[in-house]
Amino acid sequence: MKRTEYPPAIRDLIVQLRQMPGVGPRSAERIALWIVQARGVQPEAIATAIAETRAAIRPCRQCGFFTTAELCEICSDDSRAQELLCVVEQPTDILPLEKTSAFRGRYHSLGGRISPLDRVAPEDLRIDALIARVEREAPNEIIFALAADVEGEATTHYLVDLLKKFPVQLTRIAHGLPAGGGLESADELTLSRALSGRTKL
Repeated sequence: MKRTEYPPAIRDLIVQLRQMPGVGPRSAERIALWIVQARGVQPEAIATAIAETRAAIRPCRQCGFFTTAELCEICSDDSRAQELLCVVEQPTDILPLEKTSAFRGRYHSLGGRISPLDRVAPEDLRIDALIARVEREAPNEIIFALAADVEGEATTHYLVDLLKKFPVQLTRIAHGLPAGGGLESADELTLSRALSGRTKL
């Protein structure tokens, strides 16, 4: 006996929704059925918002963050400290740093990190743009805020070697224990960095 399934249009919608990060088979099915059964124009409004966002948002020409203009709000803000440049992996890494209100400099997103296993080479990243910015803006300090894993470390060391020729201080954010975290749950690398990055009381 043939098993009853959803019509092809719903099955296709489920397949497309499953391509979204964090959406599994059951979630994709629930979202698809909500779209089909929802009353009013809410699904159409969501579809319009997606299309308009895709058309309007672009990477900032200077730092790579999201913007609707040529320069994002951070890069076009004259009150930001131009002598400080923070290098991050992805544009999404900028907002967590901004929320701390601890950094008032500028940013540069690489668009990823060097990862031979994922076939990401230095030329696939915004490294040339970083070098051009350093030559043009001559910052006093470049802060590396990349992940503390193998790929992040390799990318940081690669960039440090490239930037040694410039008269700029190269630093990295401290890596240590999270607030509220205990020693028993920390790995050796985290503890080592917490010790080496200790501050005076």
